[in-house]
Amino acid sequence: MSDNRSQMAKEYQWDLTTVFATDEAWEAEAENLSAEIATAGRYAGHLLDSGDKLLEITEMQLALSRRLEKVYVYASMRNDQDTTVAKYQEFQSKATALYAQFSEAFAFYEPELLSLSQEDFAVFLAETPALSAYSHFFDKLFKQQSHVLSQAEEELLAGAQEILGAAGETFEVLDNADIVLPVVTNEAGQEIQLTHGNFISLMEAKDRKIRKQAYEAMYSVYEQYQHTYAKTLQTTVKGHNYQARVRKYSSAREAALSANFIPEKVYDTLIKAVNKHLPLLHRYIKLRERVLELDDLKMYDLYAPLSQTELPFTYQEARGKAEKVLSILGSEYSERVHRAFNDGWIDVYENKGKRSGAYSGGSYDTNAFMLLNWQDTLDNLFTLVHETGHSMHSTFTRENQPYVYGDYSIFLAEIASTTNENILTETLLQEVTDDSQRFAILNHYLDAFKGTVFRQAQFAEFEQLIHEADQNGEVLTSDFLSNLYADLNEKYYGLAKEDNHLIRYEWARIPHFYYNYYVYQYATGFAAAGYLADKIMYGQPEDKDRYLAYLKAGNSDYALKVIQKAGLDMTNEAYLDTAFGVFADRLDELEKLIQKADS
Repeated sequence: MSDNRSQMAKEYQWDLTTVFATDEAWEAEAENLSAEIATAGRYAGHLLDSGDKLLEITEMQLALSRRLEKVYVYASMRNDQDTTVAKYQEFQSKATALYAQFSEAFAFYEPELLSLSQEDFAVFLAETPALSAYSHFFDKLFKQQSHVLSQAEEELLAGAQEILGAAGETFEVLDNADIVLPVVTNEAGQEIQLTHGNFISLMEAKDRKIRKQAYEAMYSVYEQYQHTYAKTLQTTVKGHNYQARVRKYSSAREAALSANFIPEKVYDTLIKAVNKHLPLLHRYIKLRERVLELDDLKMYDLYAPLSQTELPFTYQEARGKAEKVLSILGSEYSERVHRAFNDGWIDVYENKGKRSGAYSGGSYDTNAFMLLNWQDTLDNLFTLVHETGHSMHSTFTRENQPYVYGDYSIFLAEIASTTNENILTETLLQEVTDDSQRFAILNHYLDAFKGTVFRQAQFAEFEQLIHEADQNGEVLTSDFLSNLYADLNEKYYGLAKEDNHLIRYEWARIPHFYYNYYVYQYATGFAAAGYLADKIMYGQPEDKDRYLAYLKAGNSDYALKVIQKAGLDMTNEAYLDTAFGVFADRLDELEKLIQKADS
């Protein structure tokens, strides 16, 4: 890691001058934007004066939103590149304040629009044909009409949002600021403070004593505070169920999925398919036991590395590998990947104060930038192709859709990125000749599948069961939550709950249970990506064309219809069965490699 960003070569830094040439240009635009947003309130009460007025206000709102996104992206990315710079902390605060100002200025828009009948809207369309360019935008809003309350009721509910979200905020404060995790010993024999950040690395330790110590230290704290965590989760679930009931949904799940217009059948199909294929996960767990030479595998052994082989990649090597691997998607895709890798889209290496992790960002009028914190590992190669998948999805969408449809549903967000990962896995397996390297690649894939499909489905099933229990009048005590979680965990991993007592408290440390039916999308996205990657690599040329059509569609249609452009029906179990078939094939291959090594 470099201590000084200014000493880093420009070729390894993103070029944010393509967004705003100078900080002064950003400040001028932020000031102008604030002044223009301030005038928007005068349109309240006039949205439905005529078709022309509806068009004028809609286009003004979208134009201001478009400029606001660009302002926010510059501020947040400048801040992310070095979070210690006070100037850019201030920029981000100003950008966040602008979003709040914008939301307040246009608070009138949806309530006024949704007071309009379909018949009167048809008259507006006839009077002002230009409104038809926003037909899908309006259609999505009108589909929520039966769940919109009176203006007075909406104001009351809006005013209660801070109260309804308080339990989730309490969880975050308790979990991130107040609880003190124990001191543990790392593999170097050093005493260190256990944190959420280093927990998984300790669970990946080769020394089983280190893994067990970290596991017991972590979950003993959650056992200690189980009743407080149960109360925050219970209150959050009650809030989800209350808001769904008030808005006339049959359940919190229906309300949550309706935000992306996803039928509940998609959720049920996922849980059904995962449960059907749990024997595959049990096989993999048994294989772990064999490779680790244990006769009593425990939950704290699930992250231990099976492979001792390192596959290092420098950034330059990884960039070349990624371009070569992704060329299978055709020249149109490859040209944009090359541009991303060579035209200042990527911030590559760590520096002091830089935000951790990796992401793809940008706005409609900018490049689809990527932030990395590069290390020369196989994992980082996968991260590069993953974020490139996001950036290509964003790029194709923005190039082919107007601003109003220039983004994509969160339901589809992880598919393009993990499709790239699956293509990389398959390509590496085609190329590798060394058994130990093949073992490492197979293990990487199986662990990713375990963590993203099986584990997230386990979370999704738990989330559904606790919402149903509350809806049926069950009190979500710590005993109820812990017993339910222990039973589910045993079902998923085949490891006796009596032998893994502390895992019953894992529910208490999962922040996603406060996100209102979010986690299932990780599992559906990963499975869909496996299906699509198989089609891209072994299907017909038109399969690649259909995939690009999906990348270009953005929000121009409903999410399930968009992914159908790629030839995928996510209400049907077939895509999941295909993904589990790939998992089974790679598990077979790993078992054969182990048998070969043992013979």
